[in-house]
Amino acid sequence: MRRLLVPLACAALFQVQAFAQAGETRPATPEAAASAAASAAGTVYPQSGLTLDAAVQTALRQNPLLRSFGYELESNDGAIRQAGLIPNPTLGLSTEDTRKATRTTQVTLSQTIELGGKRSARVELAQRTRDVAALELETQRAETRAGAIQAFFDVLIAQERVKVAEESLRIAANGADAVGRRVTAGKVSPTEETRARVAQSTARIEQRLAQADLTAALKALSAVMGVPQGSISLVDGSPDALPVLPGAETLGDRIQSSPILRRAQMEVQRAEAAFNLERARGVPDVTVGLGAQRAPDIGRTQPLISVSIPIPLFDRNQGAQFQALRKRDAAQAMAQAEEQRLRSEVLQAVDQLDARTDEIEALRRDVLPGAQTAYEAARRGFELGKFGFLDVLDAQRTFLQARGQYFTALSQAHRLSAEIDRRLGSADARP
Repeated sequence: MRRLLVPLACAALFQVQAFAQAGETRPATPEAAASAAASAAGTVYPQSGLTLDAAVQTALRQNPLLRSFGYELESNDGAIRQAGLIPNPTLGLSTEDTRKATRTTQVTLSQTIELGGKRSARVELAQRTRDVAALELETQRAETRAGAIQAFFDVLIAQERVKVAEESLRIAANGADAVGRRVTAGKVSPTEETRARVAQSTARIEQRLAQADLTAALKALSAVMGVPQGSISLVDGSPDALPVLPGAETLGDRIQSSPILRRAQMEVQRAEAAFNLERARGVPDVTVGLGAQRAPDIGRTQPLISVSIPIPLFDRNQGAQFQALRKRDAAQAMAQAEEQRLRSEVLQAVDQLDARTDEIEALRRDVLPGAQTAYEAARRGFELGKFGFLDVLDAQRTFLQARGQYFTALSQAHRLSAEIDRRLGSADARP
């Protein structure tokens, strides 16, 4: 009996060790190791003067959601390796009767042989799943980059609003002091001073609100970049730099190459691979067995050879094939719908950005200079006694409203540009 068990046990042990070595987990990639080391070591972030490029690069490196997509992509390598493994052999031992004189012992080693291309179909499906994960990572990179750009310009414009609010408060304080002196001299009514003090209080409230908006924008930028709150206090850039409108031909190419659309198209390929796998599963597998039997009454060891194959009489995996086929059709329809939706949303954003650009140019060219000239004229006229303080307040209010409209238009323009980049996955540098 020992001569029977030892060779079979050694053969089974050899196969187990071979498969275990083939399935060992590969070491982490250098990129993953470098990323982990950078995360462990930490990064020093600028306390002031943060540039747009630094904000974007930090967000792409430190954003936790983006890193989670990267780990998800790496996990698919294990799925690909698992899909390429063949089934394990089976070692069986059975006995008949418990008495030694009449006991019959059987030892078998069986192996299932997959037919129909199941293994290659599994690998193909795992590879297509990894491709989808790679495009999901690319989509998230575009999302993170656009979010960092949008948050950066929100902070930049909020800084300008604070400067405007502080200047407005200074102007209101100077005006209130001037009115107070004229009231003391008996040249104007005390009511004028009350109005001036009200305007000064209003300007102080607006200055506090602008500062609160800046604080909120800084927190939003820190969250996108994945850095601690309070590590950024100032950004460096020009809020007047308008985003560049893409041309019609360039826009069409970027739509076709956008990660969102390529991901939808890759979903079709993954659904096709899933259908091929279900079709391969309809082919039955063959199980081959080799063993030996020892019977005391015969007095010798008898070889055992077995071959078994299921008969696909009722279950040919037809239901799963139909389901996979319809999922493939659904993925194709979804890809078409995704292209139409993406094109519509991008073209709408481009039209709105074009309108905002025209609005900003008009405000720069006509509205802001005219409002500032009117305010300066009213202020000088009030100092000379030609105008009342109400005229100065009206001119100042018009000027401030024009500047507020200008910054709102700038903010919307940068948001629309970031939205276009988010949809198209642009990696071009922003001004």
